[in-house]
Amino acid sequence: MRGVPTDLTTSTRPPTTIPLRHFVASLAFLAAGSALALVHITGVAEGRSGLVKVGLGGFGPAGVAVAHLLLVGWVCLTILGAVTQFVPVWSGVTLHSERLATLQLCLVAVGVTGFAGGLWLGRSADGALFAGLIAAGIGVFAYNLARTLRRARPLDVTERHFALGIGFLVLAAVLGGSLAAGYRWGILAALGLSRPAVIDAHVTLALFGGVITTVIGALYQLGPMFSQTDATPVEGRLARFETATYPVGVTALAAGRLIEIAPLAAAGGLLVTGGTATAGGVLLRRVRDATAATATPMLSRYAVVGVALLAWSTTAAATWFARPLGSAVRIGAPGAGPILLGAVVGFVVVGSVYHVVPFIVWLDRYADRVGLERVPAIDDLYDARLARVDLAATLLGTGLLLAATVAPEFAPLTPGVAAGGADGRLLRVVGGGVAAAGALLFAGNMVATVSRHGGAAMLRESDAESASSAETPDASER
Repeated sequence: MRGVPTDLTTSTRPPTTIPLRHFVASLAFLAAGSALALVHITGVAEGRSGLVKVGLGGFGPAGVAVAHLLLVGWVCLTILGAVTQFVPVWSGVTLHSERLATLQLCLVAVGVTGFAGGLWLGRSADGALFAGLIAAGIGVFAYNLARTLRRARPLDVTERHFALGIGFLVLAAVLGGSLAAGYRWGILAALGLSRPAVIDAHVTLALFGGVITTVIGALYQLGPMFSQTDATPVEGRLARFETATYPVGVTALAAGRLIEIAPLAAAGGLLVTGGTATAGGVLLRRVRDATAATATPMLSRYAVVGVALLAWSTTAAATWFARPLGSAVRIGAPGAGPILLGAVVGFVVVGSVYHVVPFIVWLDRYADRVGLERVPAIDDLYDARLARVDLAATLLGTGLLLAATVAPEFAPLTPGVAAGGADGRLLRVVGGGVAAAGALLFAGNMVATVSRHGGAAMLRESDAESASSAETPDASER
């Protein structure tokens, strides 16, 4: 049956309610973050919030609020739900604790809501109290998955990336908690740390360490699975190179930024961009050689991811080689880096969720009916036409935002599009509006899929969840 993987161990999967709750909550944060980002692009709240830039690299309290709604509320909650579901499936071991998986969602969701709300309303000190909940939620997730992965040894390439990503997320949460505490108690000065340096290290560990490491690890599984292509010997060697060098690069880049040693940060940056370029090249080869009869929302978005990874890696490497420190180059080339990397993260999450959510619904509602009656394929559960529209909207919106960012470079040729000019502002407003519309269409498509085929019952507490979670013996077969 088209769209149904055949090589997964589903007997060890946790109840479908756990990942679905994460995904539905993350979609709410996507909608909220997109709406508030659009408000900033139009300049409605600029005077009150002190926002200087909009996007993944935004400054000012409101910019931090938008970034956390999108990166923690949407991206990280999606990752937490997906990893909690698929580590047991991929590794053939039972999740250590289903209750802890539910607790991590509550802590992070409440924490992000309170933290972002406090910053948005100009009450940073009050919002900082909620940052502890985010850190606690990340800690619960790390403990639960570490106990699960411990039974999955020896770890394969995906599991190693997940383990490393968890470790980086914990370090990022520690630094993030310190930054939030600084809003209320000013502990960074007491520790002799520079706040900008700690922010740089926090962003590096969270984005490149936690998110991108996990994304690369997932692509090693999802790329072959859904492109239906076999690995080549060259790709195996490239994967070993990336696995050995990328985590070292993240560590060096974060450490160099924290202690403000430019050569160390530059060396780490080159390793990071080398690893992402390797992953992007491998992914593009798989998408190009995909044997699937039709292009799925996952494969079409993975093609965008491969191109964006190569573009971001090239521009970031050139930038960080010359100047790896400072807020302007925190996420890569000034201006373009946040948009390109946002395309990588955004399209990976959207493309993956376009399969994961329908797969979970199909597994829960239709898997036991196969052979007994006609059942829909996984790709039939969502609205394919709406998926094509949201892809076009997101691509167009991202392109317009990128054009608005790079336009100042061509100011001598097109003076009207100079930074802050009317034309550049119009591009940002239109691009942001179109991209936000694409995000909302995607969220609506996924919510409709769950509602139409699963209903609210899929989000309620599952009877299969046990009162306590005990360790299980190591899996006899991997």
